[in-house]
Amino acid sequence: GLVIRYSFLWSHEAARGEREGSKARPCAIIVSAMQEDSGKIRVTVAPITHAPPSEQSLCLPVPSGVARSLDLDGDPQWFRFDEINHFEWPGFDLRPLPDRPGEVTYGLLPKPLFEKIRDQIFENARNRKLKSVINRDE
Repeated sequence: GLVIRYSFLWSHEAARGEREGSKARPCAIIVSAMQEDSGKIRVTVAPITHAPPSEQSLCLPVPSGVARSLDLDGDPQWFRFDEINHFEWPGFDLRPLPDRPGEVTYGLLPKPLFEKIRDQIFENARNRKLKSVINRDE
């Protein structure tokens, strides 16, 4: 449930052959797992964006209190469940916060909210509703 600043690569950017996201954005770490073969940590992140997808089951509004606690702007924002990125931690696409150079984390999500997001992403994966899963290590 850690929220980081990350250059998230959307599927439409990857389809154009881009290898880096067009802008850094808040992303929630949904899964973190140590790889048995290498001992390295891989994470899966879901983006936070101002633009919701057309299907509401693929997003969740960021509660205003959570947005304030993470120092996000006051505009409406959504957790997106239809696209995710995987990468080896810490990864080359972490970006510093605009007002806190050297820091890449906004903070932690409340546990119930994190669990809701994680469960929805797992549900979408089971139901093949994930539009894009991009491995950023390649």
